[in-house]
Amino acid sequence: MSTLPKCPKCSSEFTYEDGGLYICPECAHEWSKDAAPEGAEEKRVIKDASGNVLNDGDTITVIKDLKVKGSSLVVKVGTKVKNIRLVEGDHDIDCKIDGIGAMSLKSEFVRKA
Repeated sequence: MSTLPKCPKCSSEFTYEDGGLYICPECAHEWSKDAAPEGAEEKRVIKDASGNVLNDGDTITVIKDLKVKGSSLVVKVGTKVKNIRLVEGDHDIDCKIDGIGAMSLKSEFVRKA
């Protein structure tokens, strides 16, 4: 049984060693033996417009009027949003705004309350 790690890109079990590298023959991905283990992903830090670190469940305040795409609604400056959820992507905050509904926001347009 092989003790070599699976490829982090394609999960292939057919990796092999070459000097200080692991190599995947299926997708040609190469990574260092010193790289972090497969299950130890670094958590992305999301900060608001002031540089405060945001966490799931925080309350935030909108710092700029934001037009809602596809409708005539506007999220006004000073709107408080409770219980946010952080997600991957360009719009990194999922939330529910009273009177508008579920939305995704960019962290650069909010401040931690």
